[in-house]
Amino acid sequence: MIYRFLGRSGLRVSAISLGGWLTHGGHTGEEIALATIKAAYDGGVNFFDSAEQYASGKAEILLGKAVRHFGWDRDDLVISTKIYWGEHEDGSKGVNDVGLSRKHVLVGMKKSLKRLQMDYVDLVYAHRPDKYTPMEEVVRAFNYLIESGQAMYWGTSEWSAEEIQDAWRVADKLNLIGPVMEQPQYNMLTRDRVEVEYAPLYRKHGLGLTVFSPLLRGVLTGKYTHGIPDDSRANKAGAEWFRSQVVNGKPMLERVAKLEPIAKKIGATTGQLALAWVVKNESVSSAIIGATSVQQIEENLSALAFVDKLTPEIMEEVEAVLENKPKLPPMRFS
Repeated sequence: MIYRFLGRSGLRVSAISLGGWLTHGGHTGEEIALATIKAAYDGGVNFFDSAEQYASGKAEILLGKAVRHFGWDRDDLVISTKIYWGEHEDGSKGVNDVGLSRKHVLVGMKKSLKRLQMDYVDLVYAHRPDKYTPMEEVVRAFNYLIESGQAMYWGTSEWSAEEIQDAWRVADKLNLIGPVMEQPQYNMLTRDRVEVEYAPLYRKHGLGLTVFSPLLRGVLTGKYTHGIPDDSRANKAGAEWFRSQVVNGKPMLERVAKLEPIAKKIGATTGQLALAWVVKNESVSSAIIGATSVQQIEENLSALAFVDKLTPEIMEEVEAVLENKPKLPPMRFS
């Protein structure tokens, strides 16, 4: 396993981490979910990601259960959750269960810790920006979570660079802590925000990245190149939106098919190539994977062996297939 600092912080996280979106408490049964979590831990993963929204809180319950079931030392783990979309236990939503108001941030965190059966999380994210809540209220609320020992660090997910900088400005003005990390989507086919929009934030402020969908929900493994497998997530109830993307994504799938010969050249699968490509980006602190089997965990963790094999020549071949390298704007100074 490779361990990297979370942005400018002193916290080290595994370069590949395991998340529970679409799997834990949802499409994957408990037995398999526990097995994948253990396989990840055995492979050196120390960072496990969840959210109050995932499977209506069931993902947090399962993650907490795994830690207790396997008797792991909580101090050795980096556990995260995200606050924005909350609800009551019966699935109903109150008027203050969604958003980043101080009320929801504090109440949502209390409920998450109860589901996890933990005293604190290491990382807590503002799962989306909230245009209705003043930034000062958001910054103060997440700082309260840190000051009260409920979280170690706070960050954002799918925020724009402007919104992150606004949070930093407010935090600096109030002598408080700004967001340390951001959790955006990043993969071979989704690049602009991470490689262009956020670029100044790494250089100037040391923003950490814990990216999701490094394999684009399995598309970059090549599993959908010849149709949708019956046992895939795209065929599950509630995944119609994803299924339509796959069915209508012929140009995307053609690019993925062209990556296979490059992967074979370095002895990797297409998925391992795609994951190693994400980890190759030194601005990425951790790439969050999802898994529905122990075999997927093992194959994904093995992708780390191919990071150093992505030579400039191999990277050029990949770029020639992708044809989507973002153009960086000129720097004001170097």
